[in-house]
Parts: sequence; C-alpha cells; structure tokens
Amino acid sequence: MFQRYFRLTRMEFILYLREPSGFFFTLIFPLLLMMLFGSIWGNDPFPGVNFGYIDYAVPAFIGMVIATSGIMCLTTSIAAYREKGILRRFKASPISPLLVLTAELSSLFIITVLGMLLLLAAGVFVFGMRFYGNIPEVILAFILSTLSISALGFIPASLAPTARSGMIIANVMYFPMLFLSGAMLPGDMLPSFLKTFSQVLPLTHVIELLQGLWLGGHLWEYPVQIAVLCGVTVAGFVIAAKCFRWE
Repeated sequence: MFQRYFRLTRMEFILYLREPSGFFFTLIFPLLLMMLFGSIWGNDPFPGVNFGYIDYAVPAFIGMVIATSGIMCLTTSIAAYREKGILRRFKASPISPLLVLTAELSSLFIITVLGMLLLLAAGVFVFGMRFYGNIPEVILAFILSTLSISALGFIPASLAPTARSGMIIANVMYFPMLFLSGAMLPGDMLPSFLKTFSQVLPLTHVIELLQGLWLGGHLWEYPVQIAVLCGVTVAGFVIAAKCFRWE
C-alpha cells in the first residue's frame, strides 16, 4: 500500500512540474511579487518596531502559495481527471480511490513546501529577512493552514465536471481571497467595510496566524484563527466526502 502511495505521489508531483501555468503561479509568481515589492520598500525596520516589510510580508506570500496550490491547482487537477475519465478508471482499479486523493494532496503539499522554501531563501539571502517566532509553532500553523485551504478547495473539486468549470469556480474563490486577505496588499490598506468582509475568508485567518507567529506570537494567542481554520478543515472534507463525484 505504501509503495503504491509513494509511486502515485511521485507521479502526481512530476505531472505537476510539467504543467507550466501551475508551476509558474505556485512557485514563481509569489517570488516575483516579493522581489518586486521588496525592491520598492526594502526591509528596514518600520518606525517603532523591529521588523521591516519583507519580515512582515513573507508569511503573506506563503499564504498566497497555499491558496494557489490548495484551490487553483487542486480544483483544476481533479476536475480534469474527472473530465477525462481518469477518476472513473481509478475507481474501477485495485487502487483505493482514497489512496489516489491522498497522493494528490501529498504532491500538492510538497509543491507548497517548495514554494515556501523559495520565498524563505530569497528573503534571507536577498533582503536579510528576520524571524522572531518559534519554528515548531510556525510549522504546525503552516500544516493547519495548508489542510484548511486544501479542504476548501476539495469542495469545488468534488463537483466540477470539467477542467474549465473547475477553473472558473477556483477563480471565483481565489481572487477575492488573494486581494482581500492581505496576501497581495496589507490588510490595513483596505477600507473598513472590506476589512470586515475579509474576516469571512479563510485565507485572512491563515495570514493573520502566520504573520503573528512569524513576528514572535504564540499559538495560544490566536484562538479565533485556529478555530476558524480547524472548522474549515473539518467542514471542507466532510462536504467533499458527501458530494464527491467520480464521473
């Protein structure tokens, strides 16, 4: 079973790397944005605090990577498999359908980790990024964030009949979160009514949690964010399990 799982994960990972658009928007685009904004604002500490723009923004760009892989890539990939009949053939094969979906999630998690590592490397070597948090707590928050956004992405992935429809649904979910959660622009720049609306977006809580921990906070200081992300994780996977269509 484990051998099949590792083979499937490796296959999904290789297929993903061969997809130019997914590769670019998950691994390269957030990095380019960080380099662009970092070259404009630098990383000198803001007045009255000990962190600069890059220190503050890297967790937000990590949130962008999480959203791209967990919503855009997951939804379109599974919808494309459904459209081509691949899911139906997997269901009829000796391979467990659950194993197939787990391998898909695992390959996307690896991609997400790679995207995060690229951002961290650029932050450290190009901008002298500072880190004030606790590494195990940040890792736990990263895993929870990835699971929650992937669970959210599994809902449209469970229903979209074609890759085109999956892409449309994913775009409708992805872009409002991208612009209103703090992933692209700091949340403080939003008008008050948009700040209020942004609190219903799971990615907002991902970024608030990651930024808080990155700058020295602790998990117990973010009960709302953790509760929201845990709730999204459970609800997303439960809804996807009940609604998932193999063809």
